Amino acid sequence: MAKDIRISSPLNGKLVPLNSINDPVFASGAMGRGVAVQNPKGQVFSPFDGEITVFFPTGHAIGLKSDDGIELLIHVGMDTVKMNGEGFSPKAEAGDKIKRGQLLLEFDPAAIKKAGYETTTPVVVTNHADFGDITVELDGQSVTAAAPAEEAAAAGPVDDDDVIKQFAGLPDAERVAKSIMHYVGGPDNVRTAEHCATRLRLIVNDKTKIQEKKIENIEGVKGQFFAAQQYQIICGTGFVDKVTEEFIKLKPSLAGGGGKEAAYAEMSLMQKISRTLGDVFVPIIPVLVATGLFMGCRGAILSMGSEWDPNFLLMTQVLTDTAFAFLPALVCWSTMNKFGGTAVIGIVLGLMLVFPGLPNAYVVGGAAAEIAEKGLTWVEASALPEYAGKTPIPLDLGFVTIPLVGYQGSVLPALVLGIFAAKFQQFLKTFIPDMIDLIVTPFLTLTVSMALGFLVVGPIMHGLESLVFGAVQNFLTIPVVGGLIIGGLQQVIVIFGVHHVFSALEIYLLSTQGSDPFNAIITCATIAQGGAALAVSLKTQDPRKRALYISSTVPAFLGITEPAIFGINLRLMKPFVFGCVGGAAGGAISSFLGLAGTGMGITVLPGMLLYMNGQIVQYIIVNAIAFAVGFALTYVLFKHEE
Repeated sequence: MAKDIRISSPLNGKLVPLNSINDPVFASGAMGRGVAVQNPKGQVFSPFDGEITVFFPTGHAIGLKSDDGIELLIHVGMDTVKMNGEGFSPKAEAGDKIKRGQLLLEFDPAAIKKAGYETTTPVVVTNHADFGDITVELDGQSVTAAAPAEEAAAAGPVDDDDVIKQFAGLPDAERVAKSIMHYVGGPDNVRTAEHCATRLRLIVNDKTKIQEKKIENIEGVKGQFFAAQQYQIICGTGFVDKVTEEFIKLKPSLAGGGGKEAAYAEMSLMQKISRTLGDVFVPIIPVLVATGLFMGCRGAILSMGSEWDPNFLLMTQVLTDTAFAFLPALVCWSTMNKFGGTAVIGIVLGLMLVFPGLPNAYVVGGAAAEIAEKGLTWVEASALPEYAGKTPIPLDLGFVTIPLVGYQGSVLPALVLGIFAAKFQQFLKTFIPDMIDLIVTPFLTLTVSMALGFLVVGPIMHGLESLVFGAVQNFLTIPVVGGLIIGGLQQVIVIFGVHHVFSALEIYLLSTQGSDPFNAIITCATIAQGGAALAVSLKTQDPRKRALYISSTVPAFLGITEPAIFGINLRLMKPFVFGCVGGAAGGAISSFLGLAGTGMGITVLPGMLLYMNGQIVQYIIVNAIAFAVGFALTYVLFKHEE
């Protein structure tokens, strides 16, 4: 029988049961058993002698390990990671040896509340399976998290067997769908249902009706979690399509969709921005993937000494360069679709931004320094033949002369202009009579949007794009450091569902320099999580769990990490951290080697096609390093009692 343990509370405040707090992940026990501290006083002390295993860069969470093997997670407040360290003052760091009563962290409860977050702090034992009852004490208070066997006995008999027997003879997809519907509280508790590549995504009316542990135990379900206001159940690629189809049959009104809108209404501002960018750029990505794959294959063939007819080579360039040459048209089209405008207006508006008669803004920017050194104005330089096509076109409005340039390869000008055009078109439709709407609305939308684009939006957003994306691009090129940080944190960003913001960055990198170093770094973060998950799978003794874990691991090697993260690594915590370390190691080597893909959107094994232009060996090396580090650390240092 596992021994009971008693721990001093690391914070002063009021101790409450963990299942009473307003956070479904901690309240469900998914992160471990323990307690929560309400109204903490602003300091975190070590409850025992041991060491700091993890200290998050934002300061909001600390992982500790006692000398006698207790692994403790202290998470200050709810969603406080979004504060980016503001209000938190760490007094120690990861790897430090600590003594009982030592001050580890100071934080400002008032700043947390002012930012709109709760201060209630979960304190959980992550390796709780190694222990019996877990009691936390503080100045005469004590709260006990009972061992699972005692909880089950107190709850009385369960009806799992009846549910399992009821659906046992059904086809797998139907069995899983009906079991999920039963355990989420029935059809009346489900507002919307949709799915992505691996997960069934639900919006429910009452989260307390969901029986999360029972859903996890359904054969065919690889994990579950809440993210972006959705309850997401991991079923795996391919199988999730069938489960969703059967699930919707149980409540046909779900076929109307609406999941995105319902989830969007409850998201944080950062999540809304990320989701919006994802909705805009995801439809474009397949085209960029296709051209990137062909570019990589062409580079591989040419590197082997093959000689092509110049005209044939030109035709291949038409295939690979067109999407990037007219990128603003694609962005405007997708943005108009997203925001409810007419798609063809978006296409034409985007084509106006890259009209062949306009000089490329990046070419103009490149020549600006040389022109300034010669003491010339851009008007004077435009009259010189050596600067033909390298200076803006002067537009004389009588009272002012406006320099006009094109925005070939730009992303933000087309994005913002597409949003404006969609909203402006909708505004015009509110008062323009139907009989002239077909003529007047497109005319005014294009005219006003074009003028605004070239005179206001274009210059401002292009400057902002060059500043922000240029800074990130420079950071990526810092040997070792850039890749180390991004490779280590990329999967953390995936957890919070805001990774779509990087789509714009990758498109910018491809359009301006023809390659994507960001792709090379995130593939290391992806395969490292796969390596950590595989190590857990191999160490698992239960045959059923091993099969489930392996099926969750395989998608990671195809570039999809959610099943491995949420089904295995994050639930056990250490494997996720070790996977992040592997991603950092691979990312650092990738940065050092200057590795960059010819496209975006695919990683790990499929991503090899993006590196056929002479970098395939380096690509294999960095992936092998990331995998090896994530796998080895997990296999050697992680101990999991089944």
